[in-house]
Amino acid sequence: MSEICDYITGRLFPDTDDERIRQKIERLLIEQKGYSRQDIEVDRDFEIVIEEEVYRPKADLIVSVEGKRFMLMRCARGSLVSREREVVSCARILDDYQIPFAVVTNGEDAEVLETVSGEVIGNGLESIPSKEKSLEAVKQIEFKKLQEKRIEKEKRIFLAFDAIKCPSKCD
Repeated sequence: MSEICDYITGRLFPDTDDERIRQKIERLLIEQKGYSRQDIEVDRDFEIVIEEEVYRPKADLIVSVEGKRFMLMRCARGSLVSREREVVSCARILDDYQIPFAVVTNGEDAEVLETVSGEVIGNGLESIPSKEKSLEAVKQIEFKKLQEKRIEKEKRIFLAFDAIKCPSKCD
């Protein structure tokens, strides 16, 4: 399988449809939305522990402003609606607080979701907040911790979606 050089990190990744989408979004974030490479974590692995079982999933892109993770992004082909719950669950459990915004994108379209409510608050690539808008918003956002009783449920929801991910040749 051929490889593709990551626009932000310079690391090599397998050349898949989903990876090409991520590369397109990385360019959008830097070239059009004003973020720097240092603002964006790529292919970020994290740990989920359920009943002594340890899982190590990955998040496609995480955007930080003012030292806080502000937006988590899932980049994959196909339907956006089918990935909403997955990205919201991930944004709720990845950090000590709920990452305020979750984005699903197929490279041509996007949905921006408010993590606490799970509501779609923007549609289209243009709805992805710029760094300037993110800097304004981060001052007004309360970074809320998820209720303890919800954490285990959200972990299970996220892992259920993560387990059914299909190789890039599936449709």
